[in-house]
Amino acid sequence: MRVLGVDPGLTRCGVGVVEGTAGRPLRMAGVGVIRTPADAEVADRLVLIERGIEQWLDEHRPEFVAVERVFSQHNVSTVMGTAQASAVAMLCAARRGLPVALHTPSEVKAAVTGSGRADKAQVGSMVTRLLRLDAPPKPADAADALALAICHIWRAPAAGRLQQLAAAQRRATAPVRLPKGTR
Repeated sequence: MRVLGVDPGLTRCGVGVVEGTAGRPLRMAGVGVIRTPADAEVADRLVLIERGIEQWLDEHRPEFVAVERVFSQHNVSTVMGTAQASAVAMLCAARRGLPVALHTPSEVKAAVTGSGRADKAQVGSMVTRLLRLDAPPKPADAADALALAICHIWRAPAAGRLQQLAAAQRRATAPVRLPKGTR
């Protein structure tokens, strides 16, 4: 499985590609940050993010895109920028028919470090270990993008099984419809 992780942001949008399967060693295929000038208009910044993500999709050909789920913060303008960058990533993936998964920050931290309250340094340290890197990816947005991809690789099989079970449950409890005239 090849996953593009996206840590959305207007100034720095972290991107990272990880290959592997749950229970096997993982491999980093690429990591970086899409940067936009803070003094540029928001629309222009979103175009730069879109171009950057499209370039990553072209170059790395992921099978899935994992994006950090935007959560409420005290700073509304930060949330808005993050949500806009997140939407761009989802749009780029959807245009190509790629499945998109949203993971909360605490879900990613728990998957990678074992604690949903881990700090950025702990996430960076575990990403470095899990991917057998020489040093933590910098800035933290890049490490967070890799953590998102790792989280998705590890959680996707379980999520798929849960969806299959839910579908089977719905089929099993659906009312039986008899053809007309057979009552």
